[in-house]
Amino acid sequence: MSKTYDIYCVNTASYMEAEGGETLGAIAERLYRGVPLRDAPICARVNNKTENLGYAVFAPKQVEFLDSLSPSGQRVYTRSLCMMLYRAVTTVFPETRLRIEHSISNGYYCRLTARGGDTVAVTEADTRRIAGEMRRLAEADLPLVRHERLTSDVIKTFRSQGLDDKVLLLESQGELYTTYYELDGIADSYYGPLAPSTGYVDVFDIRPMKEGFLLLGFDASDRSRAAAPKVQEKMYGAFTDYLRFNRIIGIENVGELNRAVKARDTARLINVAEAMHDKLLGRISDEIARRREEGGARIILLAGPSSSGKTTTCKRLAVQLMTNLIVPKMISLDDYFVDRELTPRDESGDYDYESLHALDLARFNSDLTRLLAGEEINLPTYSFELGRRVEKRRPLSLGKHDVLLIEGIHGLNPELTAALPPRDIYKVYVSALTTLHIDDHNWISTTDNRLLRRIVRDNKYRHTSALDTLRRWPSVRRGEEKWIFPFQENADATFNSSLIFELGVMKPYAEPLLHDVPHNVEQYAQAYRLMRLLEYFQPITAAQIPSTSLLREFLGGSSFRY
Repeated sequence: MSKTYDIYCVNTASYMEAEGGETLGAIAERLYRGVPLRDAPICARVNNKTENLGYAVFAPKQVEFLDSLSPSGQRVYTRSLCMMLYRAVTTVFPETRLRIEHSISNGYYCRLTARGGDTVAVTEADTRRIAGEMRRLAEADLPLVRHERLTSDVIKTFRSQGLDDKVLLLESQGELYTTYYELDGIADSYYGPLAPSTGYVDVFDIRPMKEGFLLLGFDASDRSRAAAPKVQEKMYGAFTDYLRFNRIIGIENVGELNRAVKARDTARLINVAEAMHDKLLGRISDEIARRREEGGARIILLAGPSSSGKTTTCKRLAVQLMTNLIVPKMISLDDYFVDRELTPRDESGDYDYESLHALDLARFNSDLTRLLAGEEINLPTYSFELGRRVEKRRPLSLGKHDVLLIEGIHGLNPELTAALPPRDIYKVYVSALTTLHIDDHNWISTTDNRLLRRIVRDNKYRHTSALDTLRRWPSVRRGEEKWIFPFQENADATFNSSLIFELGVMKPYAEPLLHDVPHNVEQYAQAYRLMRLLEYFQPITAAQIPSTSLLREFLGGSSFRY
């Protein structure tokens, strides 16, 4: 007779018995009998670690079942959708290589390449054929079978399918065993668990985009329909420029980066990547200088989400402007906060300092209008300790060679500078648009990259634990979705602050902080996922990073004053 275990189910807030070896899927079937797959759990959190429903129970556990609308469930849904896409492509275009490049336009941009590396143009008819094959897979409700085998055997399987990027990654890691999934006769690996079967992945769409196509999952506001694409031409251009750069230097995925680390070639990569940042900022500076000669661009607004590197970008852009004989004068939007009692409140009733209306827009526009007219103003000073503005002597005027350089999250919002002439405004959007891939079917989330930066920075400069940063992160993300991302395409220039080597450098700093996150809190699931990501990387010593690098904003050791 098999042994039984007490499982504490978070969903029901009660204990239930489970047979030794019973899977989470079988337990979920007992709890959610008759519920359509669309609404049923797609994965579960076991002792605050996300697992697939094939996970077998052999000891007492805390289990929370998650549907596809939960953050973890959405990731499982997306990974499963990508495996279905890969299977469909091998059927419709068997001689091509699928590359899922990055998240954009509410979906995931994908390209097909020939075995020689040339891009295969995808037509609307092609996308219909791929989508049709994916729908066949969903309707057949085929199992997504999890395997764990000797890495040497998995390498043979991947090599036989032409997945050389995955082979290189596995060879660079040196693990004895590797987990992979099988669907309808093909194998693939993903950064995290998949759904039990294709029937869970029932809502999606594929749209032609540029020379490739856009893979769309479900709309988070309406699970029954696919997400609608949105135009993000400037973001696409920024991603594309860096992907070309990655191809030129020969580092497109983590396996290739690890190979370079082992070959002691990181100094070259660091120097070239830093030079790329200088070149991009130089181009932006040159464009500002050109517009100034035409009588515009007297105010430079620089915006971006948390931990995108706005502060260092602002300082490095200031240096580039000086080389164009332009004198930057920097002010902070923080000094234009309204008094605390006038600050808007968020849904929880807390002060919402990320709201545009936490700023005194009338005073801000009045001061900038006077500066553009040649007048002298007195800059306000906001005291966070007192929660109100205090007046000090801080005179400011703009001379013939001066520009005003302003960093803040609302820089791209047209309401911020509604009273100012548009020709006088130049807007720069900064974000860590991560273009390095784990492999062809697994990209690195820009959001995860920024979160790791913030964990390291918050600990170093604010003595904040990784747990506290993880707890705060959902609120930060909500503010970004509301006040930053809707205005990305308003930018005159987009600066990609990511560095191709940075997660290898971040690894020794971030891992100990993530290990300190207790297992008995829900944020452990996020910490564990980030630790899994960092496991892919060979560490890179920070001693090679120059003092002017944007990465120094997070690691310390910068030659800039913050």
